[in-house]
Amino acid sequence: MDTREALGSWIDGPKAAAEKMGADFGYRGERLGLPEEGPGSIAGPGRRIGALFVDGWLCSLVAYGLLARGEQATANLWTTPLFYTMTGLLIATTGTTIGKRLFGLRVVRLDGGRASIPQVLLRTLLLCLVVPAVVWDRDTRGLHDKAVGTVEVRI
Repeated sequence: MDTREALGSWIDGPKAAAEKMGADFGYRGERLGLPEEGPGSIAGPGRRIGALFVDGWLCSLVAYGLLARGEQATANLWTTPLFYTMTGLLIATTGTTIGKRLFGLRVVRLDGGRASIPQVLLRTLLLCLVVPAVVWDRDTRGLHDKAVGTVEVRI
């Protein structure tokens, strides 16, 4: 085996190495019965991270400007509870947040229906804990979505 080939397989990761050996993983969301592209397909990580940054920025802005009246230390205390409240309320009622709407995303149950309030509240709590959100499966669903049976799809 050539050294460059071995190094390349290490850099590409285990999925690329398995695909070179003939494994077929299909597209993101195929195992879940979702389309490959377009509405209803699994949202890519870039869109989801972008939406998360927009929502976090909006919560920070509200916490800094309205709740803490310009005091940075107080604003930091308000940001996470405000994020939890805003995200939980918006996803429970509309299936999307402001950031998700800007990026064309919606949170749904695996069968395509609206997520229940307990699902949304637990999902949002796990999202605030950060770790479940940064651990993904091969469909790029975070553990916070897997734990409650939801998925972020494109609209």
